Amino acid sequence: MSNFEQSTSFQRPSRIRALVPWALAVVLTLASVVFQRVTGPTYPIRGSYMLAGEKIRYKLPRSHGGESGAVISIPAPTADATGVLRYRRFKVNEPFKETPLQLEGGHLSATLPHQPPAGKLEYQLLVNSGAESVFIPCEHTADIRFKGDVSAWVLVPHIFLMFFGMLLAVRAGIEALQPDADLRLMAWWAFGLLTAGGMLLGPIVQQQAFGAYWTGVPFDWDLTDNKTLIAFGLWLVACISIGTRSRPVSSSVRWLTFAAALLTIVVFMIPHSMFGSRLDYTKIDQGISSSQSINTQKR
Repeated sequence: MSNFEQSTSFQRPSRIRALVPWALAVVLTLASVVFQRVTGPTYPIRGSYMLAGEKIRYKLPRSHGGESGAVISIPAPTADATGVLRYRRFKVNEPFKETPLQLEGGHLSATLPHQPPAGKLEYQLLVNSGAESVFIPCEHTADIRFKGDVSAWVLVPHIFLMFFGMLLAVRAGIEALQPDADLRLMAWWAFGLLTAGGMLLGPIVQQQAFGAYWTGVPFDWDLTDNKTLIAFGLWLVACISIGTRSRPVSSSVRWLTFAAALLTIVVFMIPHSMFGSRLDYTKIDQGISSSQSINTQKR
């Protein structure tokens, strides 16, 4: 075997080993993002119903942005199906209002009226086909929260920075397990991205969606704001401990960095929008403006 072939054979395993930590970081980051998404209170309700001998799958929204009403649409079981959309204000003891479902293009649809930012409605569909009828969802109502229209110029960079900030945070945590690793550059990049995405752009997203820049501690208990604050604080302490100059990192600092990465995964697995902003309709009924009637409560 020539010297070139020998050097190439040694380089390939080392390159593969170098990619393994990045692959693990990507898998952990994606797994936490997907878990947060599918367990969150804004994730659509998916299910199926049986009517006229047909099993029909549906998806019901639980979040709506913009100035329009929220269109609720499900596949129709038959060409002569009818029904109504029942709704009322969330957590308000009042009768349900009803609006007829319109059959068009094989779907039954109706529109929920627009609500101010953080306003919520609970709703349920009643579908009829011949002598049969079914409630959707069958055992409980669905709820949907309205929000303002968030600019893509703010939302896209926010999502981008938060994702890659978390990716680098996880990667720095894996690197912290290596005794001779230089964590400085990776940790500071993670901190910088999380700060820009969560502490700078995050409040702008919150303001555009619900009219308030910050609803976490010390003002309220919005869980999204609070978990962002926790991640920011952990990485601030870790980066200060690591310092700004390239130097050997002590065992205690490496474990601190690993703990920051681990807790970052945990806090970002908490479903998005839990304990989020919600319009208090009792204040609205008292004549208080919608911007002053937003509380932070469990959805």
